[in-house]
Amino acid sequence: MLSISDFSEMCDLPPQTLRYYHAEGLLVPADVDQRTGYRSYTFGQVERAMLITVLRGAGMSVTLVRRALDQPDEALVLLRQHVAEVRQQRRTQDEAMRDARELLTSPPEAVLRRVDKMTVASKAVPRPPSGRNRYDWHAADAAVTAAVQDVVKTVESYGAVVAGTSWRTLAAETPEQKSRILAGEEPQWLVKVPVVADERTLTSLPADIEVETFEPRDELSIFMPGKSSMVKHGTALSRLLAHPLDAAYVDTSRMRHLLHPDGVETATAVCEFREPDAVE
Repeated sequence: MLSISDFSEMCDLPPQTLRYYHAEGLLVPADVDQRTGYRSYTFGQVERAMLITVLRGAGMSVTLVRRALDQPDEALVLLRQHVAEVRQQRRTQDEAMRDARELLTSPPEAVLRRVDKMTVASKAVPRPPSGRNRYDWHAADAAVTAAVQDVVKTVESYGAVVAGTSWRTLAAETPEQKSRILAGEEPQWLVKVPVVADERTLTSLPADIEVETFEPRDELSIFMPGKSSMVKHGTALSRLLAHPLDAAYVDTSRMRHLLHPDGVETATAVCEFREPDAVE
């Protein structure tokens, strides 16, 4: 039998860690003196200690390690699942670090510009599955991306040419869409894809794709790197509203979100203040 200090030295595990593993049922001593509470281990437990160390070093939780050791036939499956989760976490962290670097080196600034008239192909985005307490930006982004890809594929198959950056906008263009928003339902998006095509091609597109004219306008826009989130949306909106304009204001009811490969650009129409008509 090995004392806890000898076992600790042999396995390179601190005594406090061994006590924790004992309390969690992960590595139970071969014997515990009922009078003194001293723990004793056997050489046969060294291998279990080694596996615990390796699995814990891979980042697996105590609960997951216990399952892997108690159910050896499922151990590899559990490890593969854990590896997939870790890789996803790393990708998420890498994206967050890129966002942080860009936000710190080039803080978002609002830009005033003129946008020309264009023809766009528009389609409603199917609502992603809900059920969460908060709005799921990830699911919404995935649905929007799929809808844009579908519109691009369709219009190109009919001979139209995509002529600019696609965007999404809140579905609030019809009385029915507006009533849903007033009823407090989750927002639904429309995607808009700028296209160039002759009239015959445009009129032959499927019924679920509407052809619209985007009227020229002045816009104030701001680019936020990375994936969409409520805090990024709120930051973009606050920057746009706070930007000084000369005898003009931003019309947030005419907002669009341009979908760039590395982030989202929020743009809203700029309208001039008009003097009320004089009363004769």
